[in-house]
Amino acid sequence: MTRPQGFTLIELAIVLVIVTILIGGLAVPLSAQIQARRIAETNKTLEEAREAIIGFALSHPVGSCICSYGADKLLDTATSTCPAVSCPQTDTGGITLTLAGPRHYLPCPDTDGDGRENRTGVTCDHPTGLFPWVDLGVASQDAWGNHLLYAVTPIFANSATGFSSADPGILKVCSAAGCPTGSDVADKVPALVLSYGPNGWGARNISGSTLHDPISNNELENTNADDNTFVSRPPYKPADGSAAERAKEFDDLVVWIPDGLLKSRVCPSGGCP
Repeated sequence: MTRPQGFTLIELAIVLVIVTILIGGLAVPLSAQIQARRIAETNKTLEEAREAIIGFALSHPVGSCICSYGADKLLDTATSTCPAVSCPQTDTGGITLTLAGPRHYLPCPDTDGDGRENRTGVTCDHPTGLFPWVDLGVASQDAWGNHLLYAVTPIFANSATGFSSADPGILKVCSAAGCPTGSDVADKVPALVLSYGPNGWGARNISGSTLHDPISNNELENTNADDNTFVSRPPYKPADGSAAERAKEFDDLVVWIPDGLLKSRVCPSGGCP
């Protein structure tokens, strides 16, 4: 009796099960690789945004300032346009002293979604908003299709006075919401740029829609546009869908411009009087 050729249904089922297991095992690493690539792309975009902000400051000088002195040769702070800390307290060469080295200013946030900074007169409409990608020539979104957040210390974006070497930033970056241990990551920050990461909670996407607020306090801190506190910490992916685990979730990506870095790049010889 001749045995039929081919596979039985049981054999085919076993093969399909094995193939499914193999494909499933490959899918997880592939997904992780894609996510890692997106994170790397977004970090690169954030670094480019930071460089673009510094480049904007370098290309937007305000001009020199004047130290004024009275007949007694003492500094007259009422008529001086330079900060008092930048002027000699006494002058023997004349009534005024013009300090070389113009000041510079940073861009304002985009508050209406057109990619351009929004300022009324010489000051920003709001110190926090979207990154002005059109004005700065940088990508408009992160790797997940969401716009970047941009925050700036108001005095650093004043286009009439610019910032001086003595002006401090007011933004602070902490490792947890509310800064329970103080500004333990960065303090006196002039400006920062932020991506809301893979989950995108709180971000505005490229279609103009704002995604729902995050659950964790650490991510909520980065959606609060009315304070000067932001969180940067290692990512945490919930182990399950429980409220306790979701409350610890964090995947935001943050870069900032340290005060010393900005002033060393823009005022390398002690300018920005």
